[in-house]
Amino acid sequence: MDIVPIVDEGLGNSAYVVGLGEGLAAVVDPSRDPSRYQRAAEPRGWRLAFSVETHLHADFVSGSRELAALGAQVIAPADAGLAFPARGLHDGDEIDLGGLTLRALATPGHTPEHLAYLLADGARPLGVFTGGTLITGGVARPDLLGPEQTEPLARAAYRSLHERLLTLPDDLPVWPTHGAGSFCSAGGDGGRTSTIGNERRANPLLRAPDEDTFVAHLLTGLGSHPPYFLELRTVNRGGPRVYGGQPPVPTRVDVPAFRRALDGGAELIDVRPIADFAAGHLPGSLSIALRDQFATWLGWLVDRARPFVVVASRDTDRALLVRECLKIGYERLLGELDGGVAAWGAAGLPLQQIPLVEPGDALTDRPVLDVRQRAEWSGGHLPDAVHVELGMLARDTAAAPNAPVTVHCGHGARAMTGASLLARAGREDLSVLHGSPAELATARGQELEPEA
Repeated sequence: MDIVPIVDEGLGNSAYVVGLGEGLAAVVDPSRDPSRYQRAAEPRGWRLAFSVETHLHADFVSGSRELAALGAQVIAPADAGLAFPARGLHDGDEIDLGGLTLRALATPGHTPEHLAYLLADGARPLGVFTGGTLITGGVARPDLLGPEQTEPLARAAYRSLHERLLTLPDDLPVWPTHGAGSFCSAGGDGGRTSTIGNERRANPLLRAPDEDTFVAHLLTGLGSHPPYFLELRTVNRGGPRVYGGQPPVPTRVDVPAFRRALDGGAELIDVRPIADFAAGHLPGSLSIALRDQFATWLGWLVDRARPFVVVASRDTDRALLVRECLKIGYERLLGELDGGVAAWGAAGLPLQQIPLVEPGDALTDRPVLDVRQRAEWSGGHLPDAVHVELGMLARDTAAAPNAPVTVHCGHGARAMTGASLLARAGREDLSVLHGSPAELATARGQELEPEA
């Protein structure tokens, strides 16, 4: 057996391409773009014969229909109720994958229909694909189906762990879907793979002495999550549109047509690096730089039903941009501004600026707005900073200080997004820290403070 992890650093998830012998391979929990799995399979002479789903995903659009269009058989929990052809498995069902056996283990917790899959060579277990029921150093969150199901799913997770997964051999490899950086995760130690024994010893949730303690610990460790998480289970159940591995490139739109799209209600997203955005951008632009985390913040800040247009730079990877949009189900990209910011300015239309400031140049008497996640803030923040998570700022810009302000995050990208939200709400005299909170604290002669 040969297994190739395919990691999406932006979403914090892993898929797995598994060589099965006889030239066959399976992909476990694939995302929408099949090209990465094809690139792993082709030099090894594998045919992608199976696409295996552990659960209905909330944070990305499944790639099973794309792989099915290329000839793969879809395998999924029967209780997922997929509306497209798939082989549905129940607890204890086994399927022959060309010489190796996949055994379904009912492991509800992250979702009700969740299955883990034990991969075996005859009687010899080779590893277990745990999806979100068990991740390295934590589990996946149980609260994505609404508050009425959160505690029951948390209790189901405890039983799935202790009655199913922890009965497996200690040396058995654990291959989870969610990992470091995933907003589906609760806890986690930054690792991607593990073993049953390592998790038994080191996973804080698994050391809880009883179910009630486990549930209390799990539910107090949940942070915020993007609102699109509440929509993609339905998309994945019904079956997303198939692009055949060839997503369209954005249409180039001239300035008059671009203005008509904006007048018609299209969202305006600037995907250029933040230094370019700082130097000049269209009024009302939302800065979301195209980087690993682009899809997460697109899904957090823009309504999936709303059409959108983009401003890009000459060097922007358009194919990557479209793939990042499609992987979270954002399919209403109307086009990009032909000629970019230069064309807008040449048409005599106004541009705005939001300056980047280095830590040593940030004014000490200027309020500081920290837009990082709660866990980051709790780990250490400037003593006089105001904290508003970026996702919350999008809903309530009035939560920011009503004064000239410097916005910061960990490096600058999220801070520029936050500043662009404030700018289009009419706020002026904004700046963005090009650096970290620790660097700013040092420049000011301060130390970061943990949350009290």
